[in-house]
Amino acid sequence: MNEAVKFLTENPVQYFATIGLDGKPKVRPFQFMLEKNGKLYFCTNNQKDVYAQLAKCPYIEISTSSPTFAWIRLNGKAVFSKDMEIKKAIFETNGLVKSIYKTPENPVFEIFYLEEAKAVIADFSGNPPAEYTL
Repeated sequence: MNEAVKFLTENPVQYFATIGLDGKPKVRPFQFMLEKNGKLYFCTNNQKDVYAQLAKCPYIEISTSSPTFAWIRLNGKAVFSKDMEIKKAIFETNGLVKSIYKTPENPVFEIFYLEEAKAVIADFSGNPPAEYTL
């Protein structure tokens, strides 16, 4: 878990893939928010297409790479949460989210965590990838 969290934190722009409402893959930049009690949290706006896509098909995959050409692939099932403590923690640590949503009580501000999450971190060293069940 710690290696996956470290990788996501050190490489803050991730690419987040969902299945679109049209049945075709959709990928967009995203950002990991925080880890709490063994869960990886992300956020979005319930007016966006990605929210509707996750509601219909909650399985996602995220990937990003480091400046040294290591990469992570993270997949799991998005589970939406109303946990106000997590929302507040995201606001305390992410100025961009705070500037967009203004308050954790904003009705369009949604958080979710990954259930059944698995991560693979790999590079070109020739060593086998590190695999994590989160």
